[in-house]
Amino acid sequence: MPVPARPRVLVLASTFPARPDDGVPAFVLDLARQEATEFETAVLTPRVPGAARSEVVDGVRVVRFPYFPRRFEDLADGAILDNLKERRSRLVQVPALMAAQYAAVRRAVRSFRPDVIHAHWAIPQALIATLAAPGVPLVVTTHGGDVYALRAAPLVRLKRWVLGRAAHVTTVNGEMRDRLTGWGVPTARSSVVPMGVDLAPAEAARQRGERRSGRVVAVGRLVEKKGFGNLIEALRGIEDVQWELVVIGDGPYRERLERQATGLQVTFLGQRGKTEVLDALASATVVALPSVPAANGDQEGLPVTLLEAAAVGAAIVASDLPGIRDVVETDVSGLLVAPGDVPALRSALRTVLTDDTARARFQDGAAAAAQAFSGDRIGERYRAVIRAALR
Repeated sequence: MPVPARPRVLVLASTFPARPDDGVPAFVLDLARQEATEFETAVLTPRVPGAARSEVVDGVRVVRFPYFPRRFEDLADGAILDNLKERRSRLVQVPALMAAQYAAVRRAVRSFRPDVIHAHWAIPQALIATLAAPGVPLVVTTHGGDVYALRAAPLVRLKRWVLGRAAHVTTVNGEMRDRLTGWGVPTARSSVVPMGVDLAPAEAARQRGERRSGRVVAVGRLVEKKGFGNLIEALRGIEDVQWELVVIGDGPYRERLERQATGLQVTFLGQRGKTEVLDALASATVVALPSVPAANGDQEGLPVTLLEAAAVGAAIVASDLPGIRDVVETDVSGLLVAPGDVPALRSALRTVLTDDTARARFQDGAAAAAQAFSGDRIGERYRAVIRAALR
């Protein structure tokens, strides 16, 4: 008897690595790999410099569509909202991106014939899917900026319209789900399903790494919501303990942060691949995530860096925000401080840098907390959501 064809899932995203281990967050690819264990999976994402137009990565077909003259095409090279904030002239690329994505989705519906579309971010991906493929069941995953930012009334109405037509909506923390419920998304069609973390590479980094005394590590795009300026000010006031800060990531705030750190033991490494990031996290005495809500309302949903830090068994100091507190339980798997409270951040950092007993407890607690976010467990939860959408 012929083997029945596997259901097909078309994944839409705007943040996606161009090459293996290039430093771009790979959570969409990691989840697509998990989806590909049960479904025929293809990813449709905007073109970025240095990336193949079409390729197959671990059983996942990846297609990147052009949307602007290549010389100027940089809106989707990183985080769209941050890129727009950095340079307002990029606004001219927005309608071009949306039009190109609409055409690409229409082509994919005709050629790939997806049974379900899984759109990461409500705008633009889920909006485009709703318009371009109204007959295909839609699963939407919101990550933070698409819920917390874009707060103008017309955009909120647009998000409510899109999410109200989805077969299912997932969010990465409970507070975001409450917002969706307030927008009218039925609780039966929404759930909290975070991103996952591959525990094996993290454990390997933990085994081969060596903790560096006094090392503070911070990883993330250098933008307002990461709060790295507060971290530098907090460390500036710690004069009785020897420390060094290693910052991994790039972005529009890099120059001002480098100026702020003048005269301090701070090293900016720029964007690094996943292997180097895990090694850096494993070498840390403390990993800091001093996140704050940005002026435009954007804030962390659940940073993948936090999951990676927990997976390598790092002692964590982080801001007390929804999503973050799902991983870090204060005095168990780390310390939480109020966002933007520099004195409290300084006190927490000093505690972890100097208290060996507390630091060991936080390391063990973080590693234990990471188990609930393993890629296999999270992948199965997403596959269950897709199965329900198929029905």
